[in-house]
Amino acid sequence: MRIWRGLLIVAIVGCGMNAFGEENTAERANVSVRPVLKSAGEARVWQADTRAKLFELLKMSDLVEREEPAPLDVEVLSSDFRDNFTLQEIEISSTPGRRIRIKVGFPNSVSGKAPGVVCIGGHGSTRNSPHDQADDSPYHAFGSALAEAGYVTVSPDVSQHEVYEDGRTLMGERLWDVMRCIDYLLARPDIDAGRIGCAGLSLGGEMAMWLGAMDTRCAATVSCGFLTVMDHMEQNHCMCWKLPGLRGLVDFPDIYALTAPRPLQCQNGLKEPETQFNVPLARQALEPIKEVYTLFGKPENVALHVHEGGHEVDVAALVSFMDEHLGRAKTDQD
Repeated sequence: MRIWRGLLIVAIVGCGMNAFGEENTAERANVSVRPVLKSAGEARVWQADTRAKLFELLKMSDLVEREEPAPLDVEVLSSDFRDNFTLQEIEISSTPGRRIRIKVGFPNSVSGKAPGVVCIGGHGSTRNSPHDQADDSPYHAFGSALAEAGYVTVSPDVSQHEVYEDGRTLMGERLWDVMRCIDYLLARPDIDAGRIGCAGLSLGGEMAMWLGAMDTRCAATVSCGFLTVMDHMEQNHCMCWKLPGLRGLVDFPDIYALTAPRPLQCQNGLKEPETQFNVPLARQALEPIKEVYTLFGKPENVALHVHEGGHEVDVAALVSFMDEHLGRAKTDQD
């Protein structure tokens, strides 16, 4: 198999109970559906088997089993020259019958091959959102910060709520589009294939979770504002995450654990309300993930970064994590 501005938060006012029907959201967080794993070997078998089952649930098996990726047929539509990087609007083929537009940022001057990062927005976002410079943007222009730091960035649209092709699923099409972003990065001669990462916020954090878990070409993952469990997502949230058969196979910590032992940072803010991606819930959801990383002998490769903000990206922590695990390219500004 070839493994290749606004955020929608639906609040239910006046609900005195949390998603578990309990007063304290954090009391039932340590959820995992996976079998008991006793060794790195057992973990690898579980990961491979679970990925295959998830691709089937997502209606993606035919796409990932192709021996070679479909042609990208890249078309550059526009270029915006910034002080330290260039931002291009590009169109590529996602599937033979569907074209998508992406935003690509790359440093103006790089010595040697550069790392690449897929940057993903949340509900209500567009491919431009990771470069949003507005003061009230929860993204804090993290895509631009990475491009200025020497990374080639690529941002797709994932906030659609329609299925474009017959026989597909919404989450499968979203995941396939971000996987095609990795295909695009790897097709560039200026990219180091061993230094590809992904990062996103909210729905983008969810898609970063999926991309890091399902595409082993992704060497480092930052998932912001999404570390949680499925019970908590059953209320007060858009239900686009849910598809038939998913809950019987995995919980979110299990999906994150498919990333092991590759580096993973989850970010959650102290100002997140209890009904959303609160820190106590995130701390407990992290434990089943750490168990798998420990089996691989790499517990240091997974971490929850808690910041003082709310539902937003801590850009400094994100860039520092990518620098540590991918290594930025050298530019004229270095």
